[in-house]
Amino acid sequence: MMLGRPRKSRRLWLVFFALAACLIAEALLRGGVLNPVDQRLQDFWFQWQGVRAEARHVGIVALDEDTLAAYPDDPMIFWTDRLAVAVARLREVGANVVGLDMLLSISPERWLGKLGGDLQQAARDYDRTFREQINSGQLVLASTRSGSGGRETDYLLPSPDYLLALPDFDIPGYVALADLLDEGDGVIRRYLMAPVALADRILLDGNVPILGLPSLLAVRAAGLDPLATSWMIGGRAMDREQPPEPIPYFGPPGTFPRVSLTRLLSDDALNDPAVTALQGKTVLIGATAAGLNDEHFTPYATRLFSGRGVLMSGVELHANVLESLLSGERLQPLGDGPRIGTLLLMVGLAVVAFVALPVWAGALLWLATIPVLALSGFLAFRFDVLAPVSAYAVATAIALLGVLGWRLTGEERERSRVRQMFGRYVSDQVVEALLKSDTRPELGGQSQEITVLFSDIRNFTTISERLNAREVVEMLNTYFERACAPLLAEGGSIDKFIGDAIMVEFGSPLPLADHANRGIRAAIALRAVAAEFSVWMEKRFPDRNLPKFAVGIGLHSGEAVIGNIGSLKRMEFTAIGDTVNLASRLEGMTKEIGCAILASETTIVGAGRNVVCGRSEVVKVKGREEAVRVFEVLNVEGGEKDA
Repeated sequence: MMLGRPRKSRRLWLVFFALAACLIAEALLRGGVLNPVDQRLQDFWFQWQGVRAEARHVGIVALDEDTLAAYPDDPMIFWTDRLAVAVARLREVGANVVGLDMLLSISPERWLGKLGGDLQQAARDYDRTFREQINSGQLVLASTRSGSGGRETDYLLPSPDYLLALPDFDIPGYVALADLLDEGDGVIRRYLMAPVALADRILLDGNVPILGLPSLLAVRAAGLDPLATSWMIGGRAMDREQPPEPIPYFGPPGTFPRVSLTRLLSDDALNDPAVTALQGKTVLIGATAAGLNDEHFTPYATRLFSGRGVLMSGVELHANVLESLLSGERLQPLGDGPRIGTLLLMVGLAVVAFVALPVWAGALLWLATIPVLALSGFLAFRFDVLAPVSAYAVATAIALLGVLGWRLTGEERERSRVRQMFGRYVSDQVVEALLKSDTRPELGGQSQEITVLFSDIRNFTTISERLNAREVVEMLNTYFERACAPLLAEGGSIDKFIGDAIMVEFGSPLPLADHANRGIRAAIALRAVAAEFSVWMEKRFPDRNLPKFAVGIGLHSGEAVIGNIGSLKRMEFTAIGDTVNLASRLEGMTKEIGCAILASETTIVGAGRNVVCGRSEVVKVKGREEAVRVFEVLNVEGGEKDA
């Protein structure tokens, strides 16, 4: 019996590979293993896009090189009087809220007070105007922390002189954390509304800063309560304890317009268009001069192989976060549903392709998808969506390896077995059809309707006597090479060569509904090959007095047992039974009846009405009691009639 691996089982295995690849890729993604790849890709996307959007809600007042050059001899601890003037003028032109991105951990008054004497007396009112600006409620101060933030001593706050000037001594409402979120490689890519985890600060609320500097400024600019746990800002809900979000940088360093602090301090500042343009904006005052060491790695500073790009000042980095909060701009990671759905779809298509293609072609296809995935990720990025390109690449790679392993351990071995068994006897098309079928030939046999064709060379004994052994082998090899082509073209299975004879089955190993018709067409084509070969014989062996080369062909259709037959040491796939015997006998009778092709009535009826027949006789064959009606086959309709 012919049994085999059902196609359903094969499909189940392929579905298993696809699901396993998706699950592994999803686990790696959720576990953060793939983050470095996606982060670096997203860095390049920022660089490729350049300026992404216009900053409309935030302005920067810069302590730049011009500012440092204007006051070369003054320590920055004594700049609070200038900062007071700057804040006052910003309020006067209509700035919304002002954030000071500088940690003022000591005041001039305290510093001078340590010196005692007249300096201590003179310093008492040095910061009065700056404290007034703090008390106005429109200035947010910066702080930082070390450690987890679970203790008050972890926080480095502004000078107590400035904390006492806060409205209602409200530290969480007017002091923010300027800390940045480092992803581990030194590049700032995400931000937190509250930089310290709730579990670490739960006992300290009310005594220490809670929100990050951009977060507190955004809440203040929106006129909301900083002590609330959630807000609606920029058209979207924000939660104080929400997980880190990607920073949607608006462009490379220098994208945000800056106003030098010197212009704000000039006598004509209120008439300066750059200053008046800050009306209605939330303003950050911070250092941009390179010598002040407030520069950070952002996606614009990374490089693929070596070197680095331009660093971004801390105040501009905060400005990017603040602008995104106020404008509603965000980079949204692809949601779980769309991500898993597209992952399953892509891996499913990849598995189908990898199964259909040779291994090397599948590997090349996978390599070709990598730049396509990167480009697709960049297009999604242009629409503010972060697609996990690494997950798609890893999932398809796992699928490729799974299909490869499946082929090596099972499918390829099975295909190799089938090719080895049938490749010598049937056409490549039949082999491929057999490989795609639901069954596989195995040991044993089964009964099947087939058409058997026997053909041998007329007067072969005489020809062999007049040629030497080497020439006989040459003749047979040349003839068989030409004879096999039309037989295989009709889907025939060349069972064996028996001396000068050929045994062929149609409808084996795969059943064919038109096996009789194929056998008739193959016989007519074989007769034509023999006629052409006779010309070759005359040219190859002139003056040998050889009989004219010709063949006799017998055909019969019926039931036969086909399968692997033989011993454990030697076994071959063949057909046996009365159908085979009768086809062989009819081939032998072609010489007696005087025709090239002789077919049984069963074959003629099975082939249909398009067969052109000559003589018809009822004959008795050796070893068979029942007589058989046979027909001389001349041609098929549309073919060339036998001469």
